[in-house]
Amino acid sequence: MVEKKRKKKSNISSGIVHILNSFNNTIISVSDMAGNVLTCSSAGALNFRGAKKSTPYASQVVASTVMEEALKYGLKQVKVLVKGPGYGRESAIRSVAKSGVKILSIEDVTGIPHNGCRPRKVRRI
Repeated sequence: MVEKKRKKKSNISSGIVHILNSFNNTIISVSDMAGNVLTCSSAGALNFRGAKKSTPYASQVVASTVMEEALKYGLKQVKVLVKGPGYGRESAIRSVAKSGVKILSIEDVTGIPHNGCRPRKVRRI
């Protein structure tokens, strides 16, 4: 069986940190400016279970581990995109800032419904 060699991308100076923070979990991925994912992780992948997955501490730990891996690619500056209404948004951003990269911008990309949900059908008696 022939093993494929992975290309190790190095010297990517700028990237995007995507933070998806729901009420149940935190998923953080780091990509280059084209959108190709370099590394990603979640609270569930780091053995946080149940209600502990949605805590700010779990978000902080996930962000610090992802940024450790991303720094191996040579990241210097990042753009942060935050999505979702969860509790650990601020702690995840603080952890990204503590990792030593320069944050160019922080943007909230949470989806907003245009016209809401479809109403229930009319009750007939």
